Amino acid sequence: MLTVFQLPTYAPDLNPQEGIWSLVKRDICNLAAADLSQVTRAVKRKLKMLQYRPEVINGCLAGTGLTFDK
Repeated sequence: MLTVFQLPTYAPDLNPQEGIWSLVKRDICNLAAADLSQVTRAVKRKLKMLQYRPEVINGCLAGTGLTFDK
């Protein structure tokens, strides 16, 4: 027997990670990397920078209209 589950459609506007990845991609879009390790370092560096800017992360969350309760 086959069971079909209806999953919600993909909604990037409700996914705060999309905002974070958008910022990362914007930062490395013109990177002329010689190998994958350079790309990896650039992504890690940008994510580390964002880690210390909670207002940017909060902005990505606010852009979704969702709230974070502690």
